[in-house]
Amino acid sequence: MTVNEIRQAFFDYFESRGHKIVPSAPIVIKEDPTLMFTNAGMNQFKDIFVGAKKATEKRVADTQKCLRVSGKHNDLEEVGVDHYHHTMFEMLGNWSFGDYFKAEAIQMSWEFLTEVLKIDKSRLYATVFEGDENVPFDKESFELWSKFLPQNQILKGNAKDNFWEMGDVGPCGPSTEIHYDNRLEEERSKLDGAKLVNQDHEQVIEIWNNVFIQHNRATDGSLSNLPEKHVDTGMGLERLVRVMQNKQSNYDTDVFTPIIRAVEQIASKKYEGSQNKSDIAFRVISDHTRAIVFTIADGQIPSNTGAGYVVRRVLRRAVRYAYSFLGLKEPFLNQLVQVLAEHFIDVFPEIKSQEEFIARVILEEEKSFLSTLSKGLERLNQFFESAKLEEKLIPGELVFELYDTYGFPKDLTALIASDHELGIDESGFQDKLKQQKERSRADGKKTFGDWHELNQGESRFVGYDTLSTETQVLRYRSLEQKGELIYQLVLEETPFYAESGGQIGDQGLLTDSKGNQIEVIDTQKEQQTHLHIVKEIPSEGTVQTQVLSSRREEIAIHHSGTHLLHAALKSVLGEHVEQKGSLVTEHYLRFDFSHFSKVSEEELKEVELMVNEKIAASIPLKEQRSVPYQEAIDGGVTALFGEKYGDQVRVITFDKSYSSELCGGTHVQNTSQIRLFKITAESASSAGVRRIEAVAGHAAIDLINNKLEELKSIASYLKNPADLMSALTKKDEQIANLERQLASFSQNQAAQVKDELQQAIEKHGEYELLIFRTGELAPDELKNLVFAIKNSHENIAGIIGSENKGKAMLTAFCGNKVLNQTQFKAGDLIRQVAKHIQGGGGGQPFYATAGGKSIEGIDAALEEAKNSILSQF
Repeated sequence: MTVNEIRQAFFDYFESRGHKIVPSAPIVIKEDPTLMFTNAGMNQFKDIFVGAKKATEKRVADTQKCLRVSGKHNDLEEVGVDHYHHTMFEMLGNWSFGDYFKAEAIQMSWEFLTEVLKIDKSRLYATVFEGDENVPFDKESFELWSKFLPQNQILKGNAKDNFWEMGDVGPCGPSTEIHYDNRLEEERSKLDGAKLVNQDHEQVIEIWNNVFIQHNRATDGSLSNLPEKHVDTGMGLERLVRVMQNKQSNYDTDVFTPIIRAVEQIASKKYEGSQNKSDIAFRVISDHTRAIVFTIADGQIPSNTGAGYVVRRVLRRAVRYAYSFLGLKEPFLNQLVQVLAEHFIDVFPEIKSQEEFIARVILEEEKSFLSTLSKGLERLNQFFESAKLEEKLIPGELVFELYDTYGFPKDLTALIASDHELGIDESGFQDKLKQQKERSRADGKKTFGDWHELNQGESRFVGYDTLSTETQVLRYRSLEQKGELIYQLVLEETPFYAESGGQIGDQGLLTDSKGNQIEVIDTQKEQQTHLHIVKEIPSEGTVQTQVLSSRREEIAIHHSGTHLLHAALKSVLGEHVEQKGSLVTEHYLRFDFSHFSKVSEEELKEVELMVNEKIAASIPLKEQRSVPYQEAIDGGVTALFGEKYGDQVRVITFDKSYSSELCGGTHVQNTSQIRLFKITAESASSAGVRRIEAVAGHAAIDLINNKLEELKSIASYLKNPADLMSALTKKDEQIANLERQLASFSQNQAAQVKDELQQAIEKHGEYELLIFRTGELAPDELKNLVFAIKNSHENIAGIIGSENKGKAMLTAFCGNKVLNQTQFKAGDLIRQVAKHIQGGGGGQPFYATAGGKSIEGIDAALEEAKNSILSQF
C-alpha cells in the first residue's frame, strides 16, 4: 500500500464507525499563548477537553500536520541521525468526546491494524499504565488487551510513557501505546521484542497511542475526575507506512523517497541509507524541507523572532547539512517544493496553490543564509589569523557567537576547527547556550493558577450586535508574568472582541453588583475562549459590561480599510497577492502580502486612490453569518491560508465584485464611515513578502493636518517663499558649499597632523615607535594616515589617541615586520588599554580601534600602551 492508500484506509475505517473526518488544523497556532506550533493532534480540540466548549460532533477523525522543533516536544537533534524521528509529521487520530471510551477505542485500534491493514499480530505489543501513588494500575486496559494479545505482549509502563498530561495543570489520564517489532526475523529470534519496548530501539517503535482523558490536575498536583471522559489517539503516519511497506527506515518509504531522489539528482550523489554524514544530510534535508514548506503554506514566514525564527532555524539547518556534507553551495531547497506540491495535492492542496510563492520565499532565505555562512567563515578565519600558538581550542564564546549570529552549529565549527588542528571549548559554549535559554525562559515565563469555577455555562460572543451586556463570570484564574499579577475572566456573554485575525482586543469596563468599576485592559483568545484581562476580580453576582466604543469604532474603521486595501492590491498588482499577516489597531493598520518586488510609487498611488474611491462610493456592508464553509468558498469568497475555519463561517462583503472575505473581525456598516485612507509606508517584511502601513478615519485626518502644520512651519522658517522647493534647493546648495569648505579644511588639518606624526616617530633598536595624541579628527582621515605610515614603515608599531564628536578614540597599528617578528597584536593592545577611556574595541592584528566616553583617559591609555609595546621590541 502507498502512503496515500494507507491514509485513506484510516479515514474509511473510522468514517464507517460513525466518525466525521475533519480537516487538519494549521501547523502554526495563532490563538494559544502556550504553543507556537501544533505538536499533537489534540491541540485543536483543547477547548473541548478543558470543558470550555461543547463538542458539536461526538466522534471525529483526521490527519493532523504536526511540528516538533521547540520546547518540551523537540525531536530536532534526533532527526536524520535515527530513522524514525521527524520535525514535521502527520498524526492520524480518532477522537471521542464523552462518547466511547477504553473498550471501544482498544477494539477499533486492534481491528484497524490487524484486520484492515493485516499487520502481523505476533509483532505487536501493548503497554498500559502501571500505576503510581496518585492513580492505580490501569487494570481495565490490561484486561481489554488480554482479549487480543497474550499477556507476554502486554507490558506495564511508567508515568513517563503511559500517563498523558496536557501540561503541569489541566486534563490528563492513562494511555495505552501500541508498539511494533520491525526487526528482521533473525534478530527477533535472538531477543524477545518485549525487552526493547520503550528502550529507544530504532526498530521496536511506538506506532499508536490511545489516551484516556479522565482526570484534571490542579496546581497542587491533586487529581479529580472530569465530568466527561474523552479518547485522544495519535498514530504517526510515517512510522505506520514504514511497517506496511516493510522498510527498516521511514526514509525508505514513499513518504520521503520522492524528495530524496530529487536531492540525489541535484547533488549528483547516491543515498545509501547508512550512518555516514552524507546520508544523514539526505535525511535531514528531506525531513526539514517538509517542515519548511508546510509552515510557510500555513502563513508562517521565516523571521528573526518567535515561530518565524524556528522556521528559519530549520531551513538553515538543512542548508548547512547540504553545504557541509553534500557540497551544495548554491540554493536548491526551493526546487523541492514542486515535489511536495504534487505529492500532497489530494490531502493538503494548499501547497500546490501556493507553490510559486513558497519556492520564492525559500530561495530568498537560502541566498541570505549562504551569504551569512560566508560571513561566519570570515569571522572564523579572523580568529585563525590572530590565534596564538598556545591556543588549542576555539573559545566557547566564539563558538556561541557563530551559532547565534551566523547559524553555525557547534559540530560545523568543530569540523572546521579540526582542519586547523584545533578543537572547540565545548563547556564554554554550553555555558553561553544555557545563559541564553535561561534568559528566554525568564522573559516568557507565565505562572497560571487553577481555574475557579463560579457558574455553569458556555461563553458566547455577542459583540457584533452590542457593546454592553449584563452577564455573569463563569470562571477566572490568576496569571503571573514578570512579577505582575493579573486575572483572566471568562464571561457567559461578552461584547469584548478578543485579539485574533490581526485585530487587537477590546478594552472597556466591568461594573459589578457593588458598583465597583473594573478596567478590562485587554481581551485575548485561547482557542475559542475569550479571556478578559483585569487586575481585580468582580464581586459575586452579575456584571455590567461596556466596551470602549470610540476605540472599537476606530479599530473597525482600520479593519474595513484593510479589506479594501487587500482588494485594491489584487486589482493593481495581480491575483497572486495573498494576505500574509496583518495588524489592526485604533491608530493604524499594517498589512503583509505576497509580492516579489517593491511596490512603485505609481502603484501605491493607484491603490490608495482605489481605496478612497470605494470609501466615497458609500458601499454598505453585507454581513453573512453561519454560512457553510464550502458554500462560501464555492461562491468566490477569499479565505486566508493558515487559518482554521469551522463548518459555519462569517462573510464580510463590500460590493461582491470588489471585496468579499471570510472574517471574524469588527467592521463599519458603510465604507463612508472610514472617511479617508492614507498609505504611510511600503517596505519588505521578509523574503517574498511586502508590507504596507496605513492610517484611516481620524488617524488619517490627523496625519494630513499634522503634515500641513509641518509645511507651514518649514515655510515660515524659510521666510515664506513663493516657491518652497526652490528655497529648499537654494539651502541645499549653500550647505553643499559649506561642506566642501569643511572638507578642504579637514584635508589641510590631516596634512598637518601627518607631518606631526612623522616627527613623533622614535627609533628603538631595529624597530620604530609612534605614540601620539591629536585633537578632533574624523575616523576615516585618521585611518588613511595610519595606513600610509604603517605601509611606509614596516618596522613600526604604535597607538594614536584622538577625539571625534566628544568621544575618545584609540587606534593601534603595526607594520609587516613587527607583525611577523614580534608578539605584538594591535587587537590585543586595544583590548588591554581601552579601559582607560571607559570603552572597548578590537580589530585585526595589524590595525585595531576602540571608542570610549572618557577623553580624560587617553593619556593614561597611551602611557600603558607605550610600555607594553616597548616590552615586545
